[in-house]
Amino acid sequence: MTLFLSSFLVLFLEVALIRWMPAYIRLLSYFSNFILLAAFLGCGIGCLLAGARRNLFLWFPLLLLIVVVAVDLLRLEVAVPSATTIYFSSGTSGRVVAVESTMLLPLMFVVVAVLFVTVAQRMARELERAGRADADAGRPERRPRQETDETDGSPHEPPRRGRPLGRPASGRRGTLRAYAINLLGSLAGVGAFALISWLQVPPVAWFAVAFAAALPFLFESRRPIAIVNVALLAFALVLVQRMERGSLWSPYYKINVSQDRDDIIVEVNNIFHQTMAPVDHKEYFYQWPYTALGDTFDEVLILGAGSGTDVAAALRHGAKHVDAVEIDPVILRLGKERHPDHPYDDPRVTPIVDDARHFLATTTKRYDLVVFALIDSLTVQSSFSGVRLESYMFTEESFRAVRDRLKPRGLMVLYNYFREKWLVDRLANTVAQVFEQEPRVHVHQERAYLAVMLAGPRLDGPTALPSPPARVMAYGQADDPSPPQPLHRDASIIPATDDWPFLYMRGPELPRHYLAALGIVLVVSAIAVVSVGSWSGSSRTPPASFSRTLHFFCLGAGFMLLETKSIVQFALLWGATWSSASLAIASVLVMALASAIVASRVEIRNSAPIAAALIGLIAFNYLLPIGRVSFPSRLAESVFYGALVFSPVFFAGLLFSRSFRDSSSAAADFGANLFGAMIGGVAEYLSLLSGYRFLLILVAGCYLLAVVMGRKAAVAPTAEGPDRRRELAPRT
Repeated sequence: MTLFLSSFLVLFLEVALIRWMPAYIRLLSYFSNFILLAAFLGCGIGCLLAGARRNLFLWFPLLLLIVVVAVDLLRLEVAVPSATTIYFSSGTSGRVVAVESTMLLPLMFVVVAVLFVTVAQRMARELERAGRADADAGRPERRPRQETDETDGSPHEPPRRGRPLGRPASGRRGTLRAYAINLLGSLAGVGAFALISWLQVPPVAWFAVAFAAALPFLFESRRPIAIVNVALLAFALVLVQRMERGSLWSPYYKINVSQDRDDIIVEVNNIFHQTMAPVDHKEYFYQWPYTALGDTFDEVLILGAGSGTDVAAALRHGAKHVDAVEIDPVILRLGKERHPDHPYDDPRVTPIVDDARHFLATTTKRYDLVVFALIDSLTVQSSFSGVRLESYMFTEESFRAVRDRLKPRGLMVLYNYFREKWLVDRLANTVAQVFEQEPRVHVHQERAYLAVMLAGPRLDGPTALPSPPARVMAYGQADDPSPPQPLHRDASIIPATDDWPFLYMRGPELPRHYLAALGIVLVVSAIAVVSVGSWSGSSRTPPASFSRTLHFFCLGAGFMLLETKSIVQFALLWGATWSSASLAIASVLVMALASAIVASRVEIRNSAPIAAALIGLIAFNYLLPIGRVSFPSRLAESVFYGALVFSPVFFAGLLFSRSFRDSSSAAADFGANLFGAMIGGVAEYLSLLSGYRFLLILVAGCYLLAVVMGRKAAVAPTAEGPDRRRELAPRT
């Protein structure tokens, strides 16, 4: 039970912090894998320190309190100057700390990593203890020698350096059962967070669950220490509750609602998002398609309907039916309850809680008008800690899906405050390429490059449009005239695609501040892995050969690249919800469990067939991107793409299990694997340059090199000879 509980705590806390921290610290949303990588490094270091004399878990309450206090005090507001990347600021009057350098990120990385060292050490100890207990079952009872922990006096078994954690010398059956419990606890942690995310439970409940899971381990220590640690946890919980006061937590955002005279203001993750006001008091572009082309749109689709202003405009101009697609159920509910025009109460409106891309892929209806409502960005890129609603909404594939849903006389309209001309050029270039016509675009440069864009079959012939008004009437902006100007688009700005969905970057590049921050993180990771790996390895353990070290390094790099890429691309399948991210992680854990079961029951003598299957599946993923094949059933679609995307994880797990089974220098091999995984996680940022499909080529290269180095290491003599390898190999 303690193994299950500790595994639950590690994964639950990881996904909770990945979501919670960027909701308050804007800077983290632009480096979205940092928390994931920090947690991964901390877990690896904690496993290497399982044999340490000190019980590091006693520091968990204090470190978690430090993290909570830091998040509360350091409302870091990104202020990185860039002409080629758009960074969103809060736009609020709240207290923030402007950050012109990203060098604070490595410090935050270290703090989170150290936090996870404490919980992962306890998990690793429980994993090793459970494996030994199962392996020793049925043997004559023998009391193990115990030593006293230097920190709290709790008993623990003496450290045994140089042996793989969780792999008892007596065989693999005990290891398998312990590993299965470990993965089931991890699955339970991910599943629990997915459930509370879906139920829209606030963070105070998340942390309460984590605290409850930690309490049994804290009460094992001396009573004064336990009381102090419980008090620290309680104080952290109170602080979390104070921070979230007045906020709503949807599956996507931390949402705050306020009143400013006649406008109802909605902020998400401390960024201004939208206002609710009567449609006649809003910007003119909500009613522009009807003003320009008349009240001739019967069937209307609103993508990103939000609180309902676009819906109210369609109803005002005689739409017979409106499908209002909104991915966030809380914002939709706020629109139903508080929008002054009450658009969602009209029987002509069908509210649909769904991802816009998924709706476009599954609906069979055709529309007279499709409106891209104010689907705005909160993050620039990457995958995990910032929900990227816009990333796949303004790609070539998305516009093609819209084109296919238009009637023969249909129209698409898109409007937003795009902040930079090159961003308007990108969208205009994409629309021109997809619709094979020049879009009608005008911009208000003085109003944050507000652009209104029309395209579709309705404009195929010579159609004269009236002149747009000069006054925008936007909330929080000056009411001075801003005459609209026709767009003269720069055709050199490349469109965004599902493979390269980074809308808010002018072109493929890796900004210098990313390189600096990532470089420091890698240096810190290397120092930590080498230092702890050297401590955990016994002097009697032979040094690993270069080929073996490179073998495990490539296995780690390939796996982390494959995992991060797969999680990102799953957003195309299920939408970028936290429940979907949790389901993707759970799929990885299931594949890992399946590979461990197979590896424990089948002796793998030749890795070539496994490598061939792995490379073949990676190639198949490359040739068949997610969404290329559509299914009428969402369940069938999920099963198909889930198996396609994550089946390589199964074969990668078989390669790792076979190699680690014969390890004679477990600490060195695990350290190489861990640092390789860190390199793989950082290499995910190469997608900014080359797109996500290129990552599959890197994954294939990593595994091919791992197979070659593994074969070379297998034939090379070791310092102890083959007899020692047979002795260390688990028995069947």
